[in-house]
Amino acid sequence: MAQYKCFKCGKAISSKSLEKRFICPNCGSRIFYKPRNKITKLKAV
Repeated sequence: MAQYKCFKCGKAISSKSLEKRFICPNCGSRIFYKPRNKITKLKAV
């Protein structure tokens, strides 16, 4: 299940709650994004 964040209020929203209408249940915004994981870089020694 994908996790989205509202661009306006910043609350996390699951894709399950966005099945019928693609609007934020908290603020009514229609702009979402998928947060990405941070990449950890290691230095070779």
